[in-house]
Amino acid sequence: MPDQPITIERREAIEIVSLNRPDRLNAMNAALIGALKDYFEALHERPEIRVVLLRGEGRAFCAGLDMTDGAWPRGDEGRVHRGWKTQRSIATVMQLMRSCPQPVIALGHGPACGGGFSLLLSSDVRYAAPDIRMNAAYIKIGLGGCDMGSSYFLPRLVGASVASEYLLSGKFMTAGKALACGLVSEIVEPGALLDRGMALAEEMLLTAPMGLRMTKDAINRNIDANGLAEAMAIEDRQQVMLAMTEDHGEAVSAFLEKRTPRFGDR
Repeated sequence: MPDQPITIERREAIEIVSLNRPDRLNAMNAALIGALKDYFEALHERPEIRVVLLRGEGRAFCAGLDMTDGAWPRGDEGRVHRGWKTQRSIATVMQLMRSCPQPVIALGHGPACGGGFSLLLSSDVRYAAPDIRMNAAYIKIGLGGCDMGSSYFLPRLVGASVASEYLLSGKFMTAGKALACGLVSEIVEPGALLDRGMALAEEMLLTAPMGLRMTKDAINRNIDANGLAEAMAIEDRQQVMLAMTEDHGEAVSAFLEKRTPRFGDR
């Protein structure tokens, strides 16, 4: 519906979340950020949803912060307080995307700037259309290039040199460069983006529900692990726990019987 900042389409255990401000290139305003915050926060208690696809309506994924009058209602708080409130509300969305147990597959096209770039970085998997143009736009408006998790995610995803190149300049990263440095998994024609994301989501649904959730959790934790021993300790605990589930027994039986497993998330 045109008056909703995001739309949600459910396909069994998959939900497709679309940024729905195409007239503003899906730029972030208070309503859009509030809707994303509520959605990703609620996902923590919705295990029946197993995978999320994130996309944008119209010509853009997300053009960044909406700086037009009325985009961020002003109360009687001071300028610093108002800025802090806006900053934290957007940052919370990125944190919730990482902490929610569902993998998030981002489908990027057109402009993905500033906060829109960070939405892509906060996702677990990224597919991109050939026309995608991503940048850490903040440095172009007199701010620092490190914002909304960009200085955390980008060096971990592409390495310090490439990350610094883009964070220090604010220049645009093309689809070809993003593929070459591993930021996106694949370049897909715009009309096929949703189908490609759905295909991966359906592959994920073939796994045991708890195994999928715990795999995302382990990846997140081990990005920041102090070393191999700590990373393997997390993996060891995860595998021992999962080996005690009914779904593990079902998966083994299905493998031996050469059939598709019937998982019950138990």
